[in-house]
Amino acid sequence: MKPFVLLATRAEDVPADEEYQLFLRYSGLDERDLVRIRLEAEPMPRLDLDALSGIFVGGGPFNASDPAETKSAVQHRVEAEFQTLLDEVVARDFPFLGACYGIGTLGTHQGAVIDRTYPEPISVVPVTLTEAGASDPLLRDMPPQFDAFVGHKEAITTLPASAALLASSPDCPVQMFKVGENVYATQFHPELDVDGITTRIHAYAGYGYFAAEELELTLAAVRRAAVSHPSRILRTFVERYAR
Repeated sequence: MKPFVLLATRAEDVPADEEYQLFLRYSGLDERDLVRIRLEAEPMPRLDLDALSGIFVGGGPFNASDPAETKSAVQHRVEAEFQTLLDEVVARDFPFLGACYGIGTLGTHQGAVIDRTYPEPISVVPVTLTEAGASDPLLRDMPPQFDAFVGHKEAITTLPASAALLASSPDCPVQMFKVGENVYATQFHPELDVDGITTRIHAYAGYGYFAAEELELTLAAVRRAAVSHPSRILRTFVERYAR
């Protein structure tokens, strides 16, 4: 089998390593078949799409809607690298699944409006499939509504005509979309379980996702409902595109 790639941007080793382990666990891949590239540490290498089965993108602290002058040199580099990669991915309709930060990269590439209109605190939210989502092959094993982990400062306000809306939540109209037949992005985190999001809550406590005095409330919020369905998307992605 040709390997999949996980493009990651987390600078903190503990959540970065756990993110990789979560993608391995829920995709069903092993380390030989899921190559991790930490973009915050090194430039993106030239990816030969003919040698790959598909691409995953993990979450991270970068926000596409941040003013350009506040972005670090690393963020500017990573954004430019994604623009170049997505030129080829979209043109070839190559299998791509971006989670959280992935929706910002793909959304930016396609000309979506991304701003601070629809943030969601770190929590569990109900995600509802659209008619297009309910009939999409990647979501074939998903119920019409399912709980998912979220936590983001920005979101897509307006999708371009090139994109198909697949899922929404009460406070965030774009939870998942696709471009073409094989290029996907989610606002929610399909890779997370309760232990994984607990690690991230502690790791990013000072990043503005919640106030210092809200730590315990935030930890309680991610335990209020069992989250089990979203990870199926990762395994279905692998089953559909492994070659």
